[in-house]
Amino acid sequence: MTDLLWKTNWAETQERLLRWWEGRGLAVCLTAVRPQPRIAVPRPVRPGTLEATWLDPQYRCARAEYEMAHTEFLAEGFPHLDALIGPGSLGSILGADTRLAEDTVWYFPCIAEPEAFGAIRFRPENNRWLEAHLALIDEGLRRSQGRYLVGMPDLIENLDTLSALRGDMPLLYDLIERPGWVMDRLAEINTAYTEVFEVFYQRIKAADGSHVFTAFNLWAPGRTAKVQCDLSANLSPRMFRRFVVPALTAQCAWLDYSMYHLDGTNAMQQLDLLLEIELLRAIEWTPQAGRAGGGSAEWYALYRRIKAAGKSVQVVGVEDGELVPLLDAIGPQGVYVLMSDDPDRPRTLDQADRLLQAIEPYYSRSCS
Repeated sequence: MTDLLWKTNWAETQERLLRWWEGRGLAVCLTAVRPQPRIAVPRPVRPGTLEATWLDPQYRCARAEYEMAHTEFLAEGFPHLDALIGPGSLGSILGADTRLAEDTVWYFPCIAEPEAFGAIRFRPENNRWLEAHLALIDEGLRRSQGRYLVGMPDLIENLDTLSALRGDMPLLYDLIERPGWVMDRLAEINTAYTEVFEVFYQRIKAADGSHVFTAFNLWAPGRTAKVQCDLSANLSPRMFRRFVVPALTAQCAWLDYSMYHLDGTNAMQQLDLLLEIELLRAIEWTPQAGRAGGGSAEWYALYRRIKAAGKSVQVVGVEDGELVPLLDAIGPQGVYVLMSDDPDRPRTLDQADRLLQAIEPYYSRSCS
């Protein structure tokens, strides 16, 4: 597979990503547009319906292959099929009313009467959304032939999945009016999460047990995932400790490698509690719309705080001119940077090469 993969330094990339998980190394996900595609791949014609655009495995794979053929994967960037059918696939698989949109997927609740709904269970039989994900994954595995990896869908979990099933506002009231019901459902969601994850994992894992998690370009030699609770922006730390931390801790204990997606300044009040979860290995920060991007100096103190607590950090959306100042400010050890990509002004190979030369000393520092 290594000889076929559309990447020349995959073994080195794996080593660097593992060192990042361990809080010791630097990783940078960097891509550039190729002057010529690595193979002749025709641009696929978009299907005539929104449903087919999302769910037709042949089209999804052809589109991904076209994009990968025109992309050079540098530093720790790597080619993979994004098996995403909306962020929060677990909600759709567990019964949320799922509606496709042009650029995302929306979930509408299916739990109107909590006491009458019963337990939340993963039911694989005749499960439309499970079958859609498996069809995409299986087609990707069939076509890839070792040229690219097939990623784990972004399942999402915890209160965010319960919110997809129940609705944001009703669930916030439930936290006060029926906390026992919420805790029971969260335990059931954790069980369903592991069951669904395992179905996908057994398909996509490599011989050594490693795999790619679609969201945030994660790879590790074991069960790997981004975890989150965006609803935490509406919770006090006390409520977060009560409702989220137990389920999240259990999830991190089940996974081999976990990274928390901290989304927006309204969720920052939960950071101290996240840093207390020993088995949570890393934290990623996404500033909300209207705020400075992840590479801004505004967030240096946040990254230092995460690293000081013994966690690795992922920095997203970094512009080329921000990378060196970022590494100077927070140090390269335990830092994974996802560089910004502008489809209207794709990075050239010459631009990428200059950036790689600029950061080469930081790789050396992170290994010392």
